[in-house]
Amino acid sequence: MARRRKIKSRTKAPAPAKIAEAEIVEIGARGDGVAIVDGEKIFTPYSAPGDVARISYRGGRGEIESLIAESPNRGVAPCPYYGDCGGCGLQHLSLDYYRDWKRKLVVDALARENFSEEIIAPMYACPPASRRRAAFAVRRTAGGVVFGFNERGASRIVAIDHCLVLAPALSEAVPRLLALASAAPARWRTFDLQVTYCDNGLDVVLTGGDASDDLTGPESMALTEAAQDAGIVRLTTDGAPLAMFEMPVVRFGGAPVAVAPGGFLQASAEGEAALTSFVINHTKDAKRIADLFSGCGTFALPLAGGAAVNAFDSDAPAIAALDAASRSAGLRFPLRAERRNLFERPLSAEELKPYEAVVFDPPRAGARAQAETLAHSSVPVVVGVSCNPASFARDASILRAGGYSLSQLLPVDQFVFSAHVELAGLFTKE
Repeated sequence: MARRRKIKSRTKAPAPAKIAEAEIVEIGARGDGVAIVDGEKIFTPYSAPGDVARISYRGGRGEIESLIAESPNRGVAPCPYYGDCGGCGLQHLSLDYYRDWKRKLVVDALARENFSEEIIAPMYACPPASRRRAAFAVRRTAGGVVFGFNERGASRIVAIDHCLVLAPALSEAVPRLLALASAAPARWRTFDLQVTYCDNGLDVVLTGGDASDDLTGPESMALTEAAQDAGIVRLTTDGAPLAMFEMPVVRFGGAPVAVAPGGFLQASAEGEAALTSFVINHTKDAKRIADLFSGCGTFALPLAGGAAVNAFDSDAPAIAALDAASRSAGLRFPLRAERRNLFERPLSAEELKPYEAVVFDPPRAGARAQAETLAHSSVPVVVGVSCNPASFARDASILRAGGYSLSQLLPVDQFVFSAHVELAGLFTKE
């Protein structure tokens, strides 16, 4: 019998880390400090411009081993989990520097498309304790259930019992949510618990990992009882409601909307209010408005207090929720909700003719196809809302090429202590 030849693994061991002393010169777009070592950018978390540090680095990624000199741009991180939990990346900066840097994200993105900083308003700063949505990671171990947020860039879960960026009612519910997660079947080793703080309570969705496994009768009963004990208004597993004690409701413009499980909402009520105010103020003279990428009615329902609104979105549950809300809300003006994929079938310039204003709020990828048809339309006022300054700037450039002028832009910090920023801009065409 021929001997088998032992095949050596071709997997290369990672290159050894290098050590350098360097100054942090800026904060990159994703929130990491940047040091220049031998002409190479080394992205280093939890550092501040002006820090001089001993850095261990490999492949363009670094870690601070020790601080030689601290930057005046540093502050004191208020959270005891900061540096372990990956939920926040910028608590170590002074508040003034942090807010200036976040506004600069918008300034730089718009500058790359040759838009002036003069049109950009000061940052609207939401309070830290304002987030109404969270996605917790859950893992069952020999020592019990670990409930919290993932460590930055790793799968390890940092267990928490409160969170300073969550709305108080949501942060205070963390122990109850842990109890709910602990009631999941013992065979569920890993899953996520997504929670939304609605006007009438907490809406919870168990998803990912083992949460797609079928539940037995006793397992369903245990989760239902735990949800009731935790004060949950609805519990959903694997896309299907398991228990509903009350329909979760969020109000837009005073109209109650029965939100779908895991449905999209702005991250904070304060951020939503700032964006809604911008949208309404700049469309108040319009009598017919199209709301594109409308979701379940964040802007459409408030707008219907002063104009006829046609809302379009590809998400079927969101459109169904908006349609039901509009029928029962007693709106002053008609609101029509239509399911339509605006990436594949944007409203044409011809279809846009009846509207005196258009609002669009696309996902992070932006709305290139819709921006191109808008650019060729005769709509006098367009308000764009975005969670991505880069895609917004690209779409704004498309509109400008079609004759639109971007005259005002409001940055909104509702993802506090992160590198994410919302914004709203006003476009007009003579």
